[in-house]
Amino acid sequence: MEMRSGCIVLVFWSLLVFGKAQEVYIVTMEGEPVVSYSGGVEGFEATAAAEDTDERIDTASELVTSYSHHLVKKHDMLLDMLFESGTYKKLYSYKHLINGFSVHTTPEQAESLRRAPGVKSVERDWKVRRLTVHTPQFLGLPMGVWPTGGGCDRAGEDIVIGFVDSGIYPHHPSFATHNTAPYGPLPKYRGKCEIDPDTKRDFCNGKIIGAQHFAAAAVASGAFNPSVNYASPLDGDGHGSHTAAIAAGNNGIPLRMHGFEFGRASGMAPRARIAVYKALYRYFGGFVSDVVAAIDQAVHDGVDILNLSVGPNSPPATTRTTYLNPFDATLLSAVKAGIFVVQAGGNGGPFPKTLVSYSPWITTVAAAIDDRRYKNHLYLGNGKILTGLGLTPATLSNRTFTLVAANDVLLDSSVMKFSPSDCQKPEVFNKNLVKGNILLCGYSFNFVVGSASIKKVSETARALGAVGFVLAVENVSPGTKFDPVAVGLPGILITDTSKSMDLIDYYNSTTSRDWTGRVKSFKATGSIGDGLKPILHKSAPQVALFSSRGPDIKDFSFQDADLLKPDILAPGALIWAAWSPNGTDEANYLGESFAMVSGTSMAAPHVAGIAALVKQKHPKWSPSAIKSALMTTASTFDRAGKGIQAQQYSGSETMTLVPATPFDYGSGHVSPRAALDPGLIFDAGYVDYVKFLCATPGIDPSEIANFTSSSCKTYHGGHPSDLNTPSIAISHLVGTRTITRTVTNVAEEETYTITTRMSPEIAIEANPPAMTLLPGASRKFTISLTVRSVTGSYSFGQVLMKGSRGHKVRIPVVAMGYY
Repeated sequence: MEMRSGCIVLVFWSLLVFGKAQEVYIVTMEGEPVVSYSGGVEGFEATAAAEDTDERIDTASELVTSYSHHLVKKHDMLLDMLFESGTYKKLYSYKHLINGFSVHTTPEQAESLRRAPGVKSVERDWKVRRLTVHTPQFLGLPMGVWPTGGGCDRAGEDIVIGFVDSGIYPHHPSFATHNTAPYGPLPKYRGKCEIDPDTKRDFCNGKIIGAQHFAAAAVASGAFNPSVNYASPLDGDGHGSHTAAIAAGNNGIPLRMHGFEFGRASGMAPRARIAVYKALYRYFGGFVSDVVAAIDQAVHDGVDILNLSVGPNSPPATTRTTYLNPFDATLLSAVKAGIFVVQAGGNGGPFPKTLVSYSPWITTVAAAIDDRRYKNHLYLGNGKILTGLGLTPATLSNRTFTLVAANDVLLDSSVMKFSPSDCQKPEVFNKNLVKGNILLCGYSFNFVVGSASIKKVSETARALGAVGFVLAVENVSPGTKFDPVAVGLPGILITDTSKSMDLIDYYNSTTSRDWTGRVKSFKATGSIGDGLKPILHKSAPQVALFSSRGPDIKDFSFQDADLLKPDILAPGALIWAAWSPNGTDEANYLGESFAMVSGTSMAAPHVAGIAALVKQKHPKWSPSAIKSALMTTASTFDRAGKGIQAQQYSGSETMTLVPATPFDYGSGHVSPRAALDPGLIFDAGYVDYVKFLCATPGIDPSEIANFTSSSCKTYHGGHPSDLNTPSIAISHLVGTRTITRTVTNVAEEETYTITTRMSPEIAIEANPPAMTLLPGASRKFTISLTVRSVTGSYSFGQVLMKGSRGHKVRIPVVAMGYY
């Protein structure tokens, strides 16, 4: 397990009931869900919106309510017909996005369900995991974007962002309403607010417009502990509060910790509403059936945008393709219902094929390091200066202090069993030897797995009267991620093992010992610098080391997909945002109101919040139109005007920088201001996604029919790269292939010239080379790719459309040539 990167694990649990192991299963049924029911059942009129309309389904209508009750009744009748009462427990009925239910039952009963008439599929619950002060300025929101929506006081007005996460801490100032304009009623949103069982008050205040929790599968498994996990939307982890604040937290919230102010926090869309759907829990995580229920409810309630900082541990083995599992199928129906879905790409980088977000209807986000870096320095008595991390104040100026190693200041040798070099237990040390000195500690594997924390080191040093502390990393495992931690006592983490050896050598050479090894005198001295102020770098953004990489995969055998993922890059490293004082996700922030956390879980809500700003300006745009605007306007250059770089391992497992590719950042780093006015969009809808599935080689058409109720006979032929996305990916290019794209003008009349660029192994040509589009008009153009030589690796390129009015529309191209 790497240093915490913002990832919860949804764990499958089983329980012995009636002498047999009971497990949670997700069952899908024949018959359309609400979102796609076009009629045909006697007594029930169609509930689906017409394909050519922008109208969303009225989930409160009598038609929808009646048909929903019909589906639930069918679920219950099937279970009652097959099994005796008390031998199973239905947890949820899914009605809006998929037609089915989840049930806690035995494998034998699950097999009976599998054979029952009207049942499409029965799948065992599978694992998923959950994968900001400065970023609004870094992204240009205060001056370039918020003014277009009426200023920060109106940015995101009346847009509802749903968060399927670990809940929310409603009392945090990032979600407060006492210093904001009143939030009026929002009739389009129909979600409810649960009552806090302790305070008897609901969780909503206008800013938080809905708050519900989903734990039926967790309760049935015996994993849920109400005193720890909270049977309410209250965040017991921290992760949910953090992601909600990044996307939609209030603007200008002072970020104070340990007597220091680190800036003022703001969400991307500070006026957007927050709808909470808690389905993840501390310690054990959660179940996909709970997550699917949360998504189903969010769409029923009327959210505009859905943020998912969760994903599977690995590609689902229960289906032949990554796209067709209950999780992604539910999200496809959410997109059909008009919901923009954004998902964290995963924290398995920098290795290829580690993404955990696969499907084209989802906006998959990679994580970037922005221009703010925190460094600190340890000044040794021998003149050496060692660089490290430490978001802490300095020791007293113009003074040096004696360095004392933890193992040399123990009360007695019997405490060695407590790993004293971790400095987690002040009671094992001789306070008289530590007081007034700098305590040297060792960074062990306990810090990596979370059983030791820098926060606890600081508390130990303070309890012993130390003036500061040093944590030295002597061994590092690949994938270990070090983040600076804010503490009130001067401290520094030396992450470079060679610098740690410099410290150890200096300490040993100046420390005299008797024949037993006991220290006679401590002569090593040093001081700790000020690490509170960030350093701003022009070589930003960079793709974070931990951010999962493409290529995307289409099945469990890790075959490359003809679809580019990730879609876009957004800030995801060292992100300050709200935290729950009850939160346990980060040991270094126990009891704190803010936390600085890294992960694609932090990148996704940046995009969710920016999408809310786009949705506010263009309320009629489809989810794919919003996605297109974000992607085609993204930048592939850093602040210095050079190509974005990606953190990567060198041969010695040390971190280095390499030129980034679309498999690292998709279309590039999100540019909010440009996304509001993209010029052209690449639009796609539910039928286009079904065509994509039918065109993907190796997918069983019956699987597609199970999840979409659509026959591939209607959509025969084609290639998955024909999907009208603002990117082109061909994993197996032989000879020449011509791809068609359709663009729609969302600006004034404009003439676009089309230019192309590609690695020399593959020729690329656009036709026509120029075209003029009237407002609202759509035009097709083609891109032809021809193999010139075969290298056994991917070639990268782009199509650039430059408009006469200044718009620039860029789509990345990746292809691997074969003879």
